[in-house]
Amino acid sequence: MNVNIRIPTTFRELTKGESVLTVSPGSIQQILDDLIEEHPNFVDRILDEEKKLQRFVNVFLDDEDIRFLEGLETKVSDGQTLSIVPAVAGGMQK
Repeated sequence: MNVNIRIPTTFRELTKGESVLTVSPGSIQQILDDLIEEHPNFVDRILDEEKKLQRFVNVFLDDEDIRFLEGLETKVSDGQTLSIVPAVAGGMQK
């Protein structure tokens, strides 16, 4: 039973260069709690000091933004994929 987490290039330094982490199913909160031991800095980039999702990080379960599901309590089943997507800021310069 596996869930894959896709890691963006900008966060791979926090996962020892890994582009995909494989974890057990559970709520997103449970998954992040399990990752804290091996990848504490990675989890710190996703959650703020109140253990809420950072506003500049988007997490998708398959193609759905977890903010529109049950947030960190969203259940992740075997075979599903979580994608971590840092927000991109900027605009056109004149």
